[in-house]
Amino acid sequence: MSQEQPRKPEDQKEAVTYGDVFPGVQGVELADKLVAPKDAAIMQAEENAVLGKTIKGGAAATLQTAARQNEKAGVVGPDDMNANIVTGDEGVSVKEAELPGRRIITESIAGQAVGQYSQRAPLAAPNTIQAGGAGGQITIGEALEATAMTAGQKPVEWSDAAAIQAAEVRATGRTNIVPGGVAAAAQSAATLNARATKDEEKTKLADILADATSKLPADKPATRRDAEGVTGAEMRNDPFLTTHPTGVAASVAAAARLNQTNSNEMPK
Repeated sequence: MSQEQPRKPEDQKEAVTYGDVFPGVQGVELADKLVAPKDAAIMQAEENAVLGKTIKGGAAATLQTAARQNEKAGVVGPDDMNANIVTGDEGVSVKEAELPGRRIITESIAGQAVGQYSQRAPLAAPNTIQAGGAGGQITIGEALEATAMTAGQKPVEWSDAAAIQAAEVRATGRTNIVPGGVAAAAQSAATLNARATKDEEKTKLADILADATSKLPADKPATRRDAEGVTGAEMRNDPFLTTHPTGVAASVAAAARLNQTNSNEMPK
């Protein structure tokens, strides 16, 4: 199957498809295809060609993790490739767009966006840029990055993915998750972790959240209402209806408390 792959049989529940790792992709031509090692290699080569590096938590890294799991499960070989997907008319692409104050990087496979990341770009001299990216207040993205330090070695579970999705929605103001953003990456990680048999094979929170602000197309200071929404999402998806003491909800809540304190202390 070095060039084309059959669709995933129902009994291959351990096999990982594009739809598993990129929840936003559409159509059986992509969503139902098994992730193959050469697919990951081609995406990594494209990232290196355009950006000079492999994006941490980006499409190539996601495909590499999925391909390794598929190889271990015996459903793909080391030289397998979805030729019509990664080398077809649209293939894989990594594109950059310059916007005022930030640079947007979009990764696509077969014409469908699977990742979008944002990097800050200075508009003026460094001494004119406000600390914290939001007038000194802690943003939701920064709270997510703090989680990478406080609970970074925790394997991503469904409760974490739900909390991250709730945080992303509040940060961006969107009703749906960002393709290839932190929520999509967390969902993918939770799916893969549920199938992994060893802890060392599982994706950790630090892998997903270390560069969270760069993967959010928009961000905002954390508020008490944001914290309540994230806490509720984490609790509803936890089997014991609790939150992790240093997890996503805890970080957003801490950021909201600090922001409220700073606001109260500001001169009227």
